[in-house]
Amino acid sequence: MKTNIKKPVELPGINNIAISGRIGTGKSTLAIHIAEALNWHLIDAGKVFRKIAKDQDFNIKHTDKIPETLDRAYEDKTLETLENGYNNVVQSHLAGYMARDIKHVFKILVVCEKNGMDDLDIRIDRIMNRDLIGSEDAKADAKQREESLVNKFRRLYVNNDQNWVYWDPKYFNLIVNTYSLNQKEALDFVLNHLLGKA
Repeated sequence: MKTNIKKPVELPGINNIAISGRIGTGKSTLAIHIAEALNWHLIDAGKVFRKIAKDQDFNIKHTDKIPETLDRAYEDKTLETLENGYNNVVQSHLAGYMARDIKHVFKILVVCEKNGMDDLDIRIDRIMNRDLIGSEDAKADAKQREESLVNKFRRLYVNNDQNWVYWDPKYFNLIVNTYSLNQKEALDFVLNHLLGKA
């Protein structure tokens, strides 16, 4: 009997892929497409964290009320996957930063920038469409939750360094700008780099 099980695409020197980006940049969509194209496992850390928070009756919009022990346990698990796992596409805010010193992890930053500047309006529009919410709620999600996340991460991981952001390009191997690339173009751009065609 024949089976149609596709083998994962082997990428020499790359065991896992980390994808990070600001809220509403399209990182989740890109991660899904990369995992499908490579036949790798998708770990959408944001979904996992939202489920954990919900199970423990925490609202992720109030990041300051989520215990730091939960954040650390979650990030430790993500780091363990990046260090020791194989054929995983891990999407989370901190995935690129957490994997910054791991050579066998290919780190992708997803941005939405026009002329080198973040395009908050497009990110807000994407959040509205994704979550089916109004513009004020989407704006709060994009600005307030992101600010709260960054402040929490600064406190937990970088000794309150006020200049630190998890989307600093220095942590990444590749930057994908979804302002100028649609979903297919963004995927093709990444695959060309991963498969050595760029």
